[in-house]
Amino acid sequence: MEISGVSPNDRNFNELKAFNDTKAGVKGLVDAGIKKIPQMFIRTPDDLDDQAKDLPVHDESIEVPMIDLDCLDQRHKDIINEVRCASKTWGFFQLSNHGIPLSLTKEMIAGVHKFHEQDLEVKKQFYAKDGSTKVQCNIILDLYKGKSADWRDTFRCQFLSPDPIDPQELPDSCRDTMLDYGKRIINLGDTLTELFSEALGLSKNHLKSIECNQCLTINGNYYPACPEPELTLGTKKHVDPIFFTILLQDHIGGLQILHQNHWVNVKPIPGSLIVNIGDFLQLISNDKFKSVEHRVLANRIETRASVPCFFKPNNTRLYGPIKELFSEENPRVYRDTTFKEYTEHFLSKGLGGESALNHFKV
Repeated sequence: MEISGVSPNDRNFNELKAFNDTKAGVKGLVDAGIKKIPQMFIRTPDDLDDQAKDLPVHDESIEVPMIDLDCLDQRHKDIINEVRCASKTWGFFQLSNHGIPLSLTKEMIAGVHKFHEQDLEVKKQFYAKDGSTKVQCNIILDLYKGKSADWRDTFRCQFLSPDPIDPQELPDSCRDTMLDYGKRIINLGDTLTELFSEALGLSKNHLKSIECNQCLTINGNYYPACPEPELTLGTKKHVDPIFFTILLQDHIGGLQILHQNHWVNVKPIPGSLIVNIGDFLQLISNDKFKSVEHRVLANRIETRASVPCFFKPNNTRLYGPIKELFSEENPRVYRDTTFKEYTEHFLSKGLGGESALNHFKV
């Protein structure tokens, strides 16, 4: 059996194959009552060497910027300045008063639990190892050669690709909630795309006119409580290879971002959403905005859930740094490429190590 990104000579192949064949995911291991995590989840020597270079967790008084979208029309210039500053210096910010009700965000988190905690035979209907269906339960996601597996189960929905998903393709367990949440996220994504355009000194419709937010993928991440959280990670250190991400996390937290060589905890705030710059927005902004590494810690106490929503550009359109953003004094940093070419390189390289963007520098 072939497992994506893994050959029979790779580390823990047999263990991975056996785990993959069960289709029960990390939740299946926890339900079985394991006390020691399987070897395939334990961070590799490369992971540990990289981890040893990380400085201690930053002072808790340092927090990710919070941007309040209340009174957007009246505070338009101030909010654009806040978006510009956060996107340049942090690559992350939190949003309040974004228009999505707290009740719906709670329902969306509950929907992730319902999906992952339903009968295994129902979940197996969504299990796939390729992109052939718009909704998939990928038990092993982002497992590359020589890397450890993340302590996480995930379902992935191509909500807008760019055609809207047929509602009947969505899981029964969270269909109505996902439809409502996804439509509101699309509206918020349009607002953010306009704010990013203006924060770059462009017309508010510039990024949308070049189809930067044409597609939307919604993931439902489920991080079961781990018996040995110090040996693994919920999600390894990575950047997002897309335009930008809107993340909903629950009350447990665990997300950390790398800021000035320190890991900063992103404190859960009820009702808030987290936005981060992706590699492709860094590329077309000619490094004006920064795509930043982040990770998710495993925890021993409680299952965590999150809902990242990934906005992606047109897959085959040619993109490069926007001409208004470079000059003789500030030369262009990257060559032209398609999102398809960039994504293929990102996936072939794997997580961690040198930035995938370096491959596209002029």
